[in-house]
Amino acid sequence: MFSRLNTVSFQGVDVITIDVQVQISSGMPGFMVVGLPDKAVGESRERVRSAFHAMGLSLPYRRITVNLAPADVQKEGSHYDLPIALGLLAVLGVIPSDVLSEYVALGELALDSRLAPISGVLPAALHAASLNKGLICPKACGSEAAWAGDINVLAAENLLSLINHFKGIQILSPPEARMEEETVQKIVDLRDVKGQETAKRALEITASGGHNLLMVGPPGAGKSMLAARLAGILPPLTPSEALEVTMIHSLAGQLNEGKLLRTRPFRDPHHSASMPALVGGGLRAKPGEISLAHNGVLFLDELPEFARPTLEALRQPLESGKAVVSRANAHFTYPARVQLIAAMNPCRCGYLSDPSRSCARAPKCALDYQSKISGPLFDRIDLHVELPEISAADLTTPATGEYSSLVADRVKRAREVQEQRYSALGVTIRLNAHADGEPLDGIAAPDEEGQALLKQATEKFKLSARGYRRVLRVARTTADMTGSESVLATHIAEALSYRRIYFG
Repeated sequence: MFSRLNTVSFQGVDVITIDVQVQISSGMPGFMVVGLPDKAVGESRERVRSAFHAMGLSLPYRRITVNLAPADVQKEGSHYDLPIALGLLAVLGVIPSDVLSEYVALGELALDSRLAPISGVLPAALHAASLNKGLICPKACGSEAAWAGDINVLAAENLLSLINHFKGIQILSPPEARMEEETVQKIVDLRDVKGQETAKRALEITASGGHNLLMVGPPGAGKSMLAARLAGILPPLTPSEALEVTMIHSLAGQLNEGKLLRTRPFRDPHHSASMPALVGGGLRAKPGEISLAHNGVLFLDELPEFARPTLEALRQPLESGKAVVSRANAHFTYPARVQLIAAMNPCRCGYLSDPSRSCARAPKCALDYQSKISGPLFDRIDLHVELPEISAADLTTPATGEYSSLVADRVKRAREVQEQRYSALGVTIRLNAHADGEPLDGIAAPDEEGQALLKQATEKFKLSARGYRRVLRVARTTADMTGSESVLATHIAEALSYRRIYFG
């Protein structure tokens, strides 16, 4: 007696079809799962056995073999419970085996035959749609699977309801796709930040072009306040971006009730975060904070307090927009196109510019503190802004700055200009921060005066090739914000003013 059906295995955001083959034969009685299963998959036989017992069914006293093919792909996770159970039900004649060939199944079984929620249902549903098949999943994940489009989704609460559906006794209703609700709480406003006009301008440029930003200043200067208010001036996710972000959060098991995400991610890991937590990895190669912040913001406060190897691991993802987790037998790739917003004090005590409060080791303490961050990482940050200490006059004066809504309107218009430009060029990028090669040379070529200024600055300040191109990107963004078709010398000058700050 033999049956087969499909499930999936995840390798980063890539989904691989797994053929689940179930056979009951004569021989030494036993229940074997083969095909390179991990411990969670190997334990599925006990969950399946208990779920059958809860429904009043018992497994035959014969040799049961479950093969997960291809056998050279590591099988990880508990979502193999459901396809194994369905394969056994088909072999036993409880449900028709030919119907199972039309579906991809995944789900974890509880001991009482209920189906527990699992991660990765959305990418699995998209993969099933590409195979022109339906999807069988737990009821708690049904709304997530419904976003895959026009596919047949069977979202069951327990194994018995699936049996009844296939027998025609109880028809499962299709799940409804749901979106994340809009929060009604008041969003922190940029107007709350007193003073720091230069930093506010840099924050608007950052939001308009998708650039990386580093803020340096003493404690209480407003670095964290500014970073928290970036979300209020960024435009909402486009439908394609929302699907990408939701898929990553689904793989990480951080999706709330299977709802499609609507707001741009804002991730702010603690400086004690490990390299796998930040970049991705761990036992099952889960996405890290930089991938969970895809199409959003990764805020690293107290930047030098992060472990240096952890920070160095960010260099490649920031450049390529991808986080690659390497294993001996496989490579897992996750999208990681983020805006890096970093904040740091100028030195360990934080008061380098104030002789009355700085330590006796200044300025050497500042050089030691900043040396924790390598030059190549600094070079990947487009804008560097020094925040002065807030004066008593600023603190006692009522707030007079712009509201976030006004700044958000300008950011939206600047991004629309960029999207139209790159769409006309036939390239897939949307923002100036991602432009490179010929597209960047064509759209960001400065006028004669600007070219002379950039050449002089490159020679004087020893700008690297990467730094040179990042100046062009920022200059193109400032030109878009002013509605200028050409990149002028004033735009180049402003972009150069945001290059790396040196202390001491």
